[in-house]
Amino acid sequence: MTTKRLQRTQLATALSLVLGTLTTVAYAADEEAMEVIEVKGIKGSLIKSMDLKRNANGVVDSISSEDIGKFPDTNLAESLQRISGVSIDRTNGEGSRVTVRGFGPDFNLVTLNGRQMPASSLEATTASSSRSFDFANLASEGIAAVEIYKTGRASVPTGGMGSTINIMTTRPLNAPGLKATIGAKAVMDTSSEKNDGITPELSGLYSNTFADDTFGIALSGSYQKRKSGNQQANVGTGWRSFPGSVDQDWGAGTADWGGIPDGPDSGHINRPTEDSIYSVPQSLGYALHEVQRTRTNGQLTLQYRPVVSVTTTVDYTYSKNDVATQFNDLSAWFNFGPSTGEWTNGPIASPLIYSEDTSGGPADFSMGAGDYATTSENKSVGFNLEWQATDNLKLEFDYHSSSAESSPDSPYGSNNVVSAATWVRAVTTAHFDKDFPVLEIQYPDGVSNIRPEDMRVTGSSFRNSMMRSEIDQAQFRGQYVFDDGIIESIDFGVSTTEVSNRSAFSNVQRDTWGGVGQAGDFDDSFWPLESVKDHFDIPGSNSPALINEFFMWDFNKVRARAADLYAVEGAGDCGNGFCASSNYTTDRRTKEESTSAYIQMKIATEINAMPLTVITGVRYEKTDVTSRALVPTYSNIGWVAANEFNLVATGAQDFTELKGDYSNVLPNIDTSLEVVDDVIVRASYSKTIARPGYGDIQGGLTVDSLVRIDGGTGARGNPALKPFESTNLDLSLEWYYDEGSYAAIGYFHKDVENFIGTSIVREAVFNLPHPAQGSRYQEAVAAVGLNTDAIREYILANYPDSTEGSTIFGIEGDDAAALFNITVPVNQKEATLKGWEIAAQHVFDNGFGLIANLTFVDGDIAYDDFSLEQQFALLGLSDSANFIAFYEMDGLQARIAYNWRDEFLSSTGQGTGAHPTYVEAYGQWDASVSYDINEKLTVFFEGLNLTDEYGRSHGRSKEQVLNVTQTGPRYNIGVRYTF
Repeated sequence: MTTKRLQRTQLATALSLVLGTLTTVAYAADEEAMEVIEVKGIKGSLIKSMDLKRNANGVVDSISSEDIGKFPDTNLAESLQRISGVSIDRTNGEGSRVTVRGFGPDFNLVTLNGRQMPASSLEATTASSSRSFDFANLASEGIAAVEIYKTGRASVPTGGMGSTINIMTTRPLNAPGLKATIGAKAVMDTSSEKNDGITPELSGLYSNTFADDTFGIALSGSYQKRKSGNQQANVGTGWRSFPGSVDQDWGAGTADWGGIPDGPDSGHINRPTEDSIYSVPQSLGYALHEVQRTRTNGQLTLQYRPVVSVTTTVDYTYSKNDVATQFNDLSAWFNFGPSTGEWTNGPIASPLIYSEDTSGGPADFSMGAGDYATTSENKSVGFNLEWQATDNLKLEFDYHSSSAESSPDSPYGSNNVVSAATWVRAVTTAHFDKDFPVLEIQYPDGVSNIRPEDMRVTGSSFRNSMMRSEIDQAQFRGQYVFDDGIIESIDFGVSTTEVSNRSAFSNVQRDTWGGVGQAGDFDDSFWPLESVKDHFDIPGSNSPALINEFFMWDFNKVRARAADLYAVEGAGDCGNGFCASSNYTTDRRTKEESTSAYIQMKIATEINAMPLTVITGVRYEKTDVTSRALVPTYSNIGWVAANEFNLVATGAQDFTELKGDYSNVLPNIDTSLEVVDDVIVRASYSKTIARPGYGDIQGGLTVDSLVRIDGGTGARGNPALKPFESTNLDLSLEWYYDEGSYAAIGYFHKDVENFIGTSIVREAVFNLPHPAQGSRYQEAVAAVGLNTDAIREYILANYPDSTEGSTIFGIEGDDAAALFNITVPVNQKEATLKGWEIAAQHVFDNGFGLIANLTFVDGDIAYDDFSLEQQFALLGLSDSANFIAFYEMDGLQARIAYNWRDEFLSSTGQGTGAHPTYVEAYGQWDASVSYDINEKLTVFFEGLNLTDEYGRSHGRSKEQVLNVTQTGPRYNIGVRYTF
């Protein structure tokens, strides 16, 4: 008798998620009998996931609803981090974006039931260019399972060079009958300093079939509120780095920004040597955030099966994530006047202590506040038709229209700040000798504390950022199954996909950072006093040197009063300059139209009695790109003084459009050989692609307003960029030695082409005549020589019709068009990434079990900390590890999980230069316990970040701290009931 283990239906999986129970059914059948084996709970879930991995073509990992439901995870990102090779980024203490095998979020494609999903995101100070999917928008409830395809496959939509992550949802006809569940959870988040109680989370699912199981309906939903917070120490806009040979005596008034004095009396202990790189902080401060998140998810699925061979499905999926944030901060900016300090040894030299004396003119002690909100909404409506045309041929048509939009949810923008200050800093000292940076401020003589009457409102910024992505995709798929021979089946398909993306940004900024107004503008009650120490519990935050007073004021109260006093007429939608603007100054719109076709063959045979399965296929795809962007327009070039030429703006903006196209042939071959019973060797080869960011392919061209005699500079996007292309090799050995237990080791190697660098092209833009590129200029040179001032005076005197005041303008038809050096993104970089994945899972007979996995990743292009130039480097590469122990017996289920990610490079553009940002290693303990009171009722408890870990990032050395973020543990208690 041949035994086959069949996959549990998606609906049963989703029900298990809500109920906290799971049933995996395995069937062993021949023509006469069928054996049913039922395995429940955690063990059943592990068997299901293990079977999917074992029977998969290529390298596939999965996490089922039992895993998602039983892990104490806030969303899908936190659930996926339990899989080997998967790491996550966190926002507001919650999982957000996914990195797979060292490839960051922009390089991974997310699909919903095989359909490519749109993605949207927001940046604080610019328009977003990202393609990454934000899993914070999706609750774990209502999702049946998630599969991660780590190798390429012809039948899978393109865009996932690192992986394709497929989210699976429910279909009622797969599990006929009435089913209904409901769950409730109470959440206590200790990261919030203003949390006034417990927040609720509700989830439920209803499914039923009618008319002899020919019609089905499934409805699932969840509603979650969470109040959280975080407290941060940060170095403003980062660190600036300089060669140790920079020798500036600030006391003598020389001004090379960031220089430090030399010599025995410099006041700098262990001053950096000439062969070192040293860095100085631009500022140091602290920020306190309170966050309220409301997340709503739902899905409706309707199915109709008029005859046994035809099934139609209509589904609608919806998610919305509303996030409101309030913050207060305090900071001190260094002016790089006379300084003293103590330094680490080179060659990367960092200050352990950095101090500046501004007692001659006290500097500002700045305090800011903000109150902003964003909303992210995802919608997807789809239609699917399956037709079993013959016993051998199955055809399927699938169409969906989906959108993702992120936008402001406040009249004050998607990000904002109003700043105020008091001028009391005589000596400012930053201590960087501990994990927590300490800001010390000494007041001028005669000043013992900060006073409300000395506060002045300074600058402000109200930013609006939005992004909307839409996908319309039609897919036709087919499969022909052969009755005999080694060719088991052939899959084929064609598809069309249209992706439309818009990202935009505006900023209403008042640069009155020196302060406005006078004493008496604000009552003292506007400035309540707080203690810094009361808000932090990180080693080093109890330093007696820490500045321990600041005004923690109400953003809306101060903003409203400042708008009355210091309004800027016509600025922002509110007309007074203290609100955001819906008139976007950055507006990028891109359309990508792709057509594709694939064919894939499955071969099943034996080699020396060893079962061999081969899946081989090829996918062809062609993409046309049309990109438009809003840019300023110019009418002329004016020669205003000496060597100064300026573009004359029209005051209007217009869209410019650029186009490009590319095509790719993507082969794949997956082989699996069962060398002995339960031991499988796999080898896979594939090519996969990921598309460039929207900023790199934008249609707009922008030029700098300052022009030289020989022309100007500018930048534009390049829609003709090729996609990133990875050639992938995977090898693995897997041993399935017992039910629910296995060990595996895998090696992966990826050669990636078409990483993006820059090139400069010289071209005329806007056809603007240059006043120094024509006959007038040549005549003046002949008359007065090459003296620029004399040439300009000659033209002013002899050609008054082409001048206005003291400005000379270019003349069309007489002066040649100005040439600009335009920086253009181009494909020019290559990189190799390789690594190992080691995983083990063991289920004991006494109810206990262990799961562990390790991932080691390495790349051949690392960041050079000794270089001050802009560099290309692979971001996000890091080792990771997971350890999970569980117990399940007599209705009691318990898990404890540890997830760890090693240090990684997250950015090469920190601060105002080409400086690195490293996110330090982070590990977190989570746990959950549940108990089945009876077959219908389950109670549970969950705890996240049990040991109260904090995150930290730094620059070229650990002492160059950039950010320290403190959150806190989160506890949930809840109940699930099935009717």
